[in-house]
Amino acid sequence: MALATRRFLAGERVDMQGISRELGLARATMHRWFGTREVLLGEVLGEMAERRLEEIRHEETTQGAVGLLDVFERFNRDLAATKGLGIWLAQEQERALRILTSSGGNVQPRTVAVVQRMIEEEAEAGRLVPVVAPEALAFAIVRLAESFLYNDARFGIRGEIERLREVEAALLGVAET
Repeated sequence: MALATRRFLAGERVDMQGISRELGLARATMHRWFGTREVLLGEVLGEMAERRLEEIRHEETTQGAVGLLDVFERFNRDLAATKGLGIWLAQEQERALRILTSSGGNVQPRTVAVVQRMIEEEAEAGRLVPVVAPEALAFAIVRLAESFLYNDARFGIRGEIERLREVEAALLGVAET
């Protein structure tokens, strides 16, 4: 996982054969662990997303809806600036979008779960009153980020973090000035 993560972040191709060769493993071992390259990439990206969201939340001192909005914005900016993600989307757009956005994959469900946990923690502490159920709100926030960050270039909104923040603010009930 660590080698695959380093390769991904560097914008290098993550392939099972190269990784197994570099680690001195049989290719069959890699396939037993992950099955396919897509599963490996999903695991890498899901773990990276979980870890980064949790790190940002831990560092964020603002609480409630504004604190969550700041966490999501920082995470979104990090995603937009990730060299490996940009290269991968350019080289393998269809596969990348499938791995990143599939509700049956590893990335989106893990990201939604972390966001939902954050929303629930703020709600339980009385610092946030979600306008919809936390699971629906988390799903909407993640889906919006997917669209704004890497899915809808044809509508001229890919990478528009400021517009994404405005929409997320509305969902969280934060009045932006």
